[in-house]
Amino acid sequence: MTQAQRAQTAVTPTRAARTTAKAGRVAFVGSGPGDPGLLTMRAADLIRQADIIITEGPDHPALVRTVLGLPESAEGGPELVDGGFGEDGQPLTHAARAKVVVRQAKRGGLVVRLMTGDPFVYASGPEEAAACARSGLEFEVVPGVSSAAAVPAYAGIPLTTKDHREVTVVTAGDKIDWRRHADTKTLVLLSAVNSIADIAAALVAAGRDPETPVAMTRTGTTTDQLTVTSTLEHIGADARAARMTPPAVTVVGEVVAMREALSWFETKPLYGWRILVPRTKEQAGSLSARLRGFGGVPEEVPTISVEPPRNPLQMDKAVRGLVEGRYEWIAFTSANAVKAVREKFEEYGLDARAFSGLKIAAVGDKTAAAIADWGLRADLTPSGEQSAAGLLEDWPEYDELLDPINRVFLPRADIATENLVAGLVDLGWECDDVTAYRTVRAAPPPAPVRDAIKTGRFDAVVFTSSSTVRNLVGIAGKPHPSTVIAVIGPATAKTAEEHGLRVDVLASTPDVDRLVDALADFGAARRVELLEAGQPVTRPSERKPSSRKIRAKRGG
Repeated sequence: MTQAQRAQTAVTPTRAARTTAKAGRVAFVGSGPGDPGLLTMRAADLIRQADIIITEGPDHPALVRTVLGLPESAEGGPELVDGGFGEDGQPLTHAARAKVVVRQAKRGGLVVRLMTGDPFVYASGPEEAAACARSGLEFEVVPGVSSAAAVPAYAGIPLTTKDHREVTVVTAGDKIDWRRHADTKTLVLLSAVNSIADIAAALVAAGRDPETPVAMTRTGTTTDQLTVTSTLEHIGADARAARMTPPAVTVVGEVVAMREALSWFETKPLYGWRILVPRTKEQAGSLSARLRGFGGVPEEVPTISVEPPRNPLQMDKAVRGLVEGRYEWIAFTSANAVKAVREKFEEYGLDARAFSGLKIAAVGDKTAAAIADWGLRADLTPSGEQSAAGLLEDWPEYDELLDPINRVFLPRADIATENLVAGLVDLGWECDDVTAYRTVRAAPPPAPVRDAIKTGRFDAVVFTSSSTVRNLVGIAGKPHPSTVIAVIGPATAKTAEEHGLRVDVLASTPDVDRLVDALADFGAARRVELLEAGQPVTRPSERKPSSRKIRAKRGG
């Protein structure tokens, strides 16, 4: 492998090589056909424990990062070794791959041999495991979801029904006698993209009906999945017209006709949409996960950076007061505020026990979850709207008989605009309104991302606050008119319109889950309207702005 290839493959700097003389153990782990969600629990556990991971596909380094929860620039983690290609860039033979596995295992520790699909189904797992056995190495096999079954399922094609119980899976090659498979009810073909025209002709020549349905699915189980349906007579031409490329799985048989009714993945409301999320990966976790659930491809672009306050003395004094029992309540208005106080506690060598006797309020569920991650429980959260106003609705008045102390510690951002302090004062409480962190505009995203924003290569953007609108426009420019604009509430909608953006989607309530649901509703309605108009279902980025006549503001 060249130095450039190693730089491209590595997830993180490697751990120090083990020097123990004891040989390691090997786990042959099936990674499935592409969707990280198809990993088994055992597979994920072994990846987290691994000292060395021998990869196979180009997507495996990203898969490892996903399982470990690592950003691309993170340090630490297992050493990655390319088990698919040699130093000359050529694919390794089964025997050569086996040598790589044995060599790495003899260094000691846990070696995870990550394999596409299932290690023992149309893979080199048997040969590599046999080499480990000959070398006296301990190994285990963790089955994965085979592409032969998973890809048709994601295309909405069952391989068996009550009327079709016979399935044959064949890896295409020069020495296949297709006459043997002419009468097979359901035929699954692997590695057949470049030879599908010849295979179809051979099956027809052997007596198979030329009108037999055929489906070819490329990069199955990912949001790049594309399925072409045809017949044996026309599949060669149709696959060329669609520019089908490997990897792809082809199904031949009457079961293909069921795709029209059973297609579930490629018909998701946001399927394949590239969606801009103006938040950091840490902040966008649940939002991005929900977008993926609807078939979207979220791309996080931070618009703000959280930094310590310019003058830390105010926070230092407040934390000392908390420890000394100065406060009756502490009110957290964001997860960032929780993080800032927690970091200050760690700086002083304190832990959650310092909160003993103190009542804790959280502005909403997300903030309460950040508190729970610290091992604490919020005593008060809004029963209605998750906001400062909602929190004030439920906040008790100060009672000098019931409340021994009348002071509230309110750690917040430097640009906080909520009128929480005034509301608490009206209820009889005194507030220490403390700047716990500063929010500053983030650095501009890379040039390709800025260009994609301005030229409409994003299908949608979701704004979760007015500040995300202002900051995104400030660091990257206005989204293209073809981009669907989704906002979390009326205030954010007003800010977007002030910046010249047309709001297409407004959440029914100011909540990130409802925001995503509203965008999915918009995508579903758009799909129906395109189909009813007899037009192909395209993404917003694939249409000219002048032809976008179906757009309308929709709530959740």
